[in-house]
Amino acid sequence: MRWTVADIPDQSGRIALVTGANSGLGLETARALAARGATVLLACRSLARAELAREQLLTAAASTGALDLVPLDLADLASVAAAAVTVAERYGRLDLLINNAGVMAPPRTLTRQGFELQFGTNHLGHVALTLALLPLLRDRPGARVVTVTSGAQYFGRIAFDDLQGERRYDRWRAYGQSKLANVMFALELQRRLADQGSPVLSLAAHPGFARTNLQPASIAATGSWFEPLAYRLMDPLFQSAAMGALPQLFAATAPEARPGGHYGPDQWGGLRGWPTEVRIAPAALDADQCRRLWDVSLELCGAAAPLPALA
Repeated sequence: MRWTVADIPDQSGRIALVTGANSGLGLETARALAARGATVLLACRSLARAELAREQLLTAAASTGALDLVPLDLADLASVAAAAVTVAERYGRLDLLINNAGVMAPPRTLTRQGFELQFGTNHLGHVALTLALLPLLRDRPGARVVTVTSGAQYFGRIAFDDLQGERRYDRWRAYGQSKLANVMFALELQRRLADQGSPVLSLAAHPGFARTNLQPASIAATGSWFEPLAYRLMDPLFQSAAMGALPQLFAATAPEARPGGHYGPDQWGGLRGWPTEVRIAPAALDADQCRRLWDVSLELCGAAAPLPALA
């Protein structure tokens, strides 16, 4: 059966935070949740672009739920902490957290705290945000955390001896590492929530090949001549951002989505199609490695800003 946005249950009275909600998958996720009545917090680095996105959704009459803006720069853990405080002060609760934002294959760049940009933004920023917001999710019926990964997880490897790419940096390897880390975090978070008897669910999703701003941003950052050609050759495989957002929307809202589930497109080996449960990268199934990544990640984040404990 084809699961679409029409299958999303009523979200009235629920509050959802979507990172990177000003474009691409995040914008489509915000659109779908707001259309079903959720109050959606557009958590974005650029408030100007977030405001444009909000106006677009309102102009298109796509929203029956409220839309709010939350400043969030995942490449700065101080901004992450401030965003969590903002949500707590404004709402005091949260029902859905969609860890969607990310960067893809830039030249080696550092976050505000000195982490490699992809590992710091895609993974560490979302780790810190999730743990800071968990107290707002814990008492909410049906609360879920969805962490968005990609097919790059399948060729990813966690270089524990060089997480920041200081000795050797390959931008695509670093991207694969960050996307594998996303899945490992989602799985380990679910294990720890279950061990504590928490009703909060942690799930993962990937969009397959979806047209978003990641591809042009990567090209602009590197000046590559090869990537535009590769994207043109692969163009028939790409699906819309709206289709790419379906797996994360399924993970966030479908009653049949299971704890620790991983969802993606059902066609062409997960490149496109309708949401279904898809295989997890074998490297993410090593529970010992997931625990190791969890401990290292909390140590890195905690060195910059205190984090709530989730033992």
